[in-house]
Amino acid sequence: MARPTKAQMSQSWDSRKPPAFKDLKKRQMEYYMGAKLIEVGVNPKSAIFRWSLETSGNRETWTYSAYWGESKEELLQQERSE
Repeated sequence: MARPTKAQMSQSWDSRKPPAFKDLKKRQMEYYMGAKLIEVGVNPKSAIFRWSLETSGNRETWTYSAYWGESKEELLQQERSE
């Protein structure tokens, strides 16, 4: 079975929360993503990371994605062509 080459995690909160709350939550997600990559045997320094935001009414869903290996190369190639 092929090993995964990307991961993501999402969290949602009220869009009216103060910026300090949002910054804290995003730093926590970055920390946990790095820890999870180490846990599965991926060096976080070899991965690239991207944030995405989806807004629905008064809710924000922030998604933090990590790419390494084949997925990293595909993403970089796609970004170069855009």
